[in-house]
Amino acid sequence: MIWQQLSEGHEEGNVVMAWASNNESGYEFQTLGANRRLPVEFDGLRLVAFHPLDTPDL
Repeated sequence: MIWQQLSEGHEEGNVVMAWASNNESGYEFQTLGANRRLPVEFDGLRLVAFHPLDTPDL
């Protein structure tokens, strides 16, 4: 229910929801919005990767 409210009201913002879990990393998370963070699986662990910053041509 919380995620539903966040997804309906985040507008142009970003949302990260994390919670404790019984797995190797000890947590789970979801992201929403046009942010630089991307959840990725690595050797059974859920980690956060960052998209590169957009840089204007010089």
